[in-house]
Amino acid sequence: MTVSDGRPHVNGGAEATESSTLSLDDGDIYVCQDGPRDAPAILLIHGSASSTRSWDPLVPLLTGSHRVIRIDLLGHGRSAKPADRSYAIPDQARRAGVVLDRLGVEHAVVVGHSSGGVVASALAEQRPDLVTAVALINTGPSLDAFIATESVAIGLSQWPPTDEQLRRFASTGFSRAGYEIPEELLDDVRDMTHHSLTTSMRATRSYLEQRALPDRLTVLGKPLLVIFGEDDRRWRSSSASDYRAVPRARVELLPGLGHSPLLEDPPRTATYLLAFTAIHAGWTE
Repeated sequence: MTVSDGRPHVNGGAEATESSTLSLDDGDIYVCQDGPRDAPAILLIHGSASSTRSWDPLVPLLTGSHRVIRIDLLGHGRSAKPADRSYAIPDQARRAGVVLDRLGVEHAVVVGHSSGGVVASALAEQRPDLVTAVALINTGPSLDAFIATESVAIGLSQWPPTDEQLRRFASTGFSRAGYEIPEELLDDVRDMTHHSLTTSMRATRSYLEQRALPDRLTVLGKPLLVIFGEDDRRWRSSSASDYRAVPRARVELLPGLGHSPLLEDPPRTATYLLAFTAIHAGWTE
């Protein structure tokens, strides 16, 4: 079942975004689509405490050559936030695969930001027939790369957090001088439940504890692009080199940018993504 939200959405002067809600067995998933429907598909998966809106600045740069699909993972954004459903990474990946199936997508390049890259990797594991290539943006390869800071825990013991706590929580997600965190991204955190936020974050940790991403991706043999802001304050940027162990991996470090290159410098991020997808969007086994 597909339910339209009945509202037009516009990204940066581009054509109106087509948005809908897909009813899955374990919860409704919010979906956005942009670009020509007959173009190669690219799926964008946001990170923890975020939503489809985190991709808004980047989407208009991709739609000239791609059908761009975004989803709000269960527990995030405008998707359902049930207290009695699984937020485990394999289940989030399975839902993403179901969405692509419902949309009639047979092959897609999957791009994930931060913990969204963990979901993207899991989707590639589950559906190698569906995922042609994987791109990770500031996704830590293992828990050894995580930078523990006080701000990461801010607000988790108090809900909802105050505006000051919320900004401290979000501050490590950005490093570019003068970058102002968009209010709608703070709203994404406010709109989560305490359960969906903490459970989703624990799920990412659990998945990485089981096996590091480079090990998982090496087995798959998929083309891999890794983009990493050098000034990331959540994951050590030097850890990006761990992905070089993956055959066919390309690693790009971006000086002057932090954890969110897609927001801090969309054109630079899009340049690497478009060069990658130009080669691999139509690639199959």
